[in-house]
Amino acid sequence: MLLGKKRKLGREIKEMSVGEKLALTEKVEDKEILLYLGLTDDANPLFIQHDYASQTPFKKPIVPSIMLTGMITSAISKYLPGPGSHIVSQDIQFPKPVYHYATVQLLLEVVEVNQEDHTVMITVVGTNEKEEAVITGKVKVCPPYHLGGMDGHVLDNF
Repeated sequence: MLLGKKRKLGREIKEMSVGEKLALTEKVEDKEILLYLGLTDDANPLFIQHDYASQTPFKKPIVPSIMLTGMITSAISKYLPGPGSHIVSQDIQFPKPVYHYATVQLLLEVVEVNQEDHTVMITVVGTNEKEEAVITGKVKVCPPYHLGGMDGHVLDNF
């Protein structure tokens, strides 16, 4: 239990501004793909079976789109705005496939800060090694809230 312990939270909305950027590099390895497929019980042959994928327009297995979305949500949870954030909505496109062992460069940018709504809009662009866009979209995020002091009502939800 974390009662009384300091928690590192991300930045509050009042600390955020339009134009902030975060750049990350993610490499997709087989172990992550296999872990995802095992956890979700996803048996799509396009993701893992070379014999099947070779007969499709993709020519080889591709990375599941939801795994790429996970890279984005992880970046939001860890860094921009950081721990305590909540994704309210997302609109993400995958214009080109991402293949196993690919390196994806992610660029997230804050394009709107809405104090009244307590949300920030973040654009996302992911590119592959050839600098082709493989991910584009927008994510609406609720940054962490300012925490007050501990009083008797804090424990009501336990």
